[in-house]
Amino acid sequence: MLDERKWDLCKYRMQQARESLNASKIMMQNEMIKDAINRSYYAVFYALKAVLAIEEKDFRRHKDVVAYFNKMYVSTGEFPREFGRLIARLQQLREKSDYDDFFIASIERAQRQVESAEITIAEVEKYLHSLKQKKI
Repeated sequence: MLDERKWDLCKYRMQQARESLNASKIMMQNEMIKDAINRSYYAVFYALKAVLAIEEKDFRRHKDVVAYFNKMYVSTGEFPREFGRLIARLQQLREKSDYDDFFIASIERAQRQVESAEITIAEVEKYLHSLKQKKI
């Protein structure tokens, strides 16, 4: 049965994911492109960490969270392979946007980033809901 403590952490992290996704949408409306890219990536990152909370896994580095998620959830078929590629693209664009001084993202590219985050979070929510229904 799903430990309530784990589920509380999972719910908290999903709340962080939804807040970051909402922030990314607001930033898009205000043409704050780099900030929208950053927040959309973090929305996904928090959603991945919500899944990991169920099995009490956590990592300090982003790349470790993503690698573990891909190994345990994407490569096993819990999430489709395209999901892993989507996460990689989100992370790559966020890193370019945050760390490359002269990187300029188009509004269209940033909008795709936000939409990808929205799709990812919806899939994670569906997965978590199915776990809750199974009462693991």
